[in-house]
Amino acid sequence: MEDGPSRHDMLFAQLVLMFQTAAMQHMGKLKNPLRDKIERDLDEARISIDFLEMLSEKTKGNLSPDEQRYLDTTLRDLRLNYVEEVAKDEAAARPQPSQEAAGQNT
Repeated sequence: MEDGPSRHDMLFAQLVLMFQTAAMQHMGKLKNPLRDKIERDLDEARISIDFLEMLSEKTKGNLSPDEQRYLDTTLRDLRLNYVEEVAKDEAAARPQPSQEAAGQNT
């Protein structure tokens, strides 16, 4: 009889962590260790989140309660961070009130 998590349990957790880390790096929340700098690519972040959503859908009913909770929590946190980053981009793209006034006076 096996004590503790199985090899597959650990591999599942590592897979989720791998996509979580990739998404956070692409959102600019973590430094890219290969380039030693913060990089941002929301399209790539979305792809990492999509992979985890697909994994959640394909494994529905086959995960332990702890695995399902870990995956659900990770997805929730990534989605919230993603929405926050998209909102930042949208806010930056909108003209600021002082810019609008300056444009009207010229």
